Parts: sequence; structure tokens; C-alpha cells
Amino acid sequence: MKILFLTTILLSKNCNGGEVASQCFIDALKKLGHQVTVVGYLRKGDRFEHNSKETFIVDERHTETKKSKFYALLWLALSFWKGLPYSSAKYYSHVYINILNKLLFSEKYDSIIIEHAQIGWIEAYIQEKSQIIFISQNVEHEMYEEQFKRVKNLIAKLLYKREARLMKLQEARLSNLSQQVWTLTDHDNKSFSRLANVNIIRTFGIAPSFKNLQEKIVKKHFDIGILGSWTWKPNIEGLKWFIENVYPYLPVELSIHVAGKDADWLNGKYPNIYYCGVVPDAQEFMAQAKVVAIPTLSGGGIQIKTLDAIASGSLIVATPVALRGITHPPSTVRVAETPQEFANLIVSVVTSTFTSTTFDDAKNWYRSRHEQFLNDLASAVSSP
Repeated sequence: MKILFLTTILLSKNCNGGEVASQCFIDALKKLGHQVTVVGYLRKGDRFEHNSKETFIVDERHTETKKSKFYALLWLALSFWKGLPYSSAKYYSHVYINILNKLLFSEKYDSIIIEHAQIGWIEAYIQEKSQIIFISQNVEHEMYEEQFKRVKNLIAKLLYKREARLMKLQEARLSNLSQQVWTLTDHDNKSFSRLANVNIIRTFGIAPSFKNLQEKIVKKHFDIGILGSWTWKPNIEGLKWFIENVYPYLPVELSIHVAGKDADWLNGKYPNIYYCGVVPDAQEFMAQAKVVAIPTLSGGGIQIKTLDAIASGSLIVATPVALRGITHPPSTVRVAETPQEFANLIVSVVTSTFTSTTFDDAKNWYRSRHEQFLNDLASAVSSP
């Protein structure tokens, strides 16, 4: 089967969870024997090896508004001009449209996958009678509604309100035009069921590829590991909550290593917190921690770093939100709802004996999830 996969950002070195999730679907479809052509942007300054006949890079783009300088104003102007959500205007371009037109002119695709509501505008340029599948990693309008409620600045509130309204319309329109909608959590599945009259809505328990699976217990080099892309608001919110509310309950002799981009403000601020920057191997970093802390408080969809932490084999202490979309986790995972409970569980885990049985439980859970994902995807793609 020939599949055209239209996305926002392609997986590259400085990736985040969204790009990893995208690649999960791409890799799994290829593993199932399908011919997959991918179109998307590359993060500004990144490079990656690819087959130019299978992957088409539209352009290099900034992805975080904070680093985009004057581009943010251009995107804002474009969003009002085109009547698009701001987060969609970031990915709108005639180059993307031209690449799509050339591919549709030269090839006949059995299925066209539109991944992310942010590029929902692209459906207007698809005239093929192929099956259209919409993959939503989050219910985007709900996330912007949440931000609208939380911000105090009047201008920010107005922009978030507009974003939520337009994104809800775009998600509904794209869902109604698609034969299938694929989600990553049961919550998102129910939200889309209420939002649109969709033929089929499926939920997939994704898992990154087996290359992330730790095959043997790694020697521990520090007590607590925290990993994330700290440009993403929910991530930085969780990290600050951990430092302000959990850290005071922890013994000062415990070493805490924080990895990921844009947390330089931690340097030298706390005696036992060490900022590692972007680590060369995130999986190895988590495997070297006695416990991986995942202090997530908000966000949507599934948390890829929780899956990666499970794959590392290390013990985990997480908030309930960090486990969204993950049911019946392995015995390596502990859940805490309050700061003191979070700290107490960390201390308990750090001082406990880590056994091979516990490690094998995490590994087997991960393998089972990955196999189920492949089976579910094979069934979905073959559906009429």
C-alpha cells in the first residue's frame, strides 16, 4: 500500500516527544511493508540523513516562538490574514502546497495521513479520492482553552481564546473529512467523538522502536534523573513545581541530574542539582539514574518521555498526568499525587534494591505494548 504522510516537523537530533511519536507511526507502517512518503519541515539548524525519494523536506523552520524572533510577528499577521490558528500559520507555505501537488500528480496513494491539526489547512489541496486519515497527538483546542484560563495578561487571554476557537473548528472540519481519526489516549478519543461525526476513531498505544529498549541493567551514576525539552510550557511548569515543592522534602545528599535544552538557569543555583544540557543519548541518561522523576502537571496526549523512561528499565516516580494514555504500567512505575508523597517515593526508591525481576517486568511490558501497536496499526490501515 502507498501512503502519503503529511506532518509538521521531521524527527532530527534536537527532537521532542511529538516528533518521536510521528516517527513511531512512520517506522511501524514501513515495518508492516507499506511504502511511506513523508513530507514535513526540519527544525532550524538541524540535519538528518534521509532518502530523498521517501522524505521531502519543505524548509527549515523555527518551532518555538521564543526563539523565532521577528518570524512570530509574521506568523501572527499570516494567521489573521488567512483566518488560521497561529500554530497553523507557522507551518503554512506555498512550498508545502507545491510539493503536495507534485506528489499527487505523479503518484496514486491508497491512504493520505494528515498528522497534527496544525496542518489541517492542507486538506483543501487534496483532490484525490484516497482514504484520508487524521492523526491527532493531542486535542489541541483543549490545551489552548486551558492556557486561556491560566494566563492573566489580557492580550494573551484574547490570543489563546482565538487560538482555541479556530483550532476547534479546524479539528472538527478535518475530522469530518477523514475516514478515520487516530488518537493516542482514550480521553482524546472521547473528545473527538463529541467534536465530529467521524466514521472510525481509533486509539493507539504507541511505543518508540526497540532500539530504545534497554537490554541489560546499567550501572547507576546518580540518584535522580529528570529529562525534558524545557522550551515546552508543560515541561518547564513541571520542573519548577518539582524544584519549588518536591525538592525541599528531599535529603540534600541525593544527587539530581537534569538533562534537556534551555534549563541553563539551574547552573550553580542548587548544591545537589546538576544541569547536563542536551545529552547525547537520552536513553542512556535515564538508565543511569536510580530513579527517573516525571513531574508533569499539564498537557495532552501521551507523554513520550514516560514511555522512554519505562524502556530505560530504571525505576520511575511520576504524577498521574505523566501517565495519561498509559494503563497498567509495569512495577517499575510509582505514582504520586502530592509533593510530599512524590519526595517520599523517591527516597524509598533510591534506597531500595533494584532486582533483575523488576527490570525484566519493564522490558516485557514494553515489548508487549510495541507488538500490540503493530497489530492495531495493521488492522486500521487495512480497514476499508
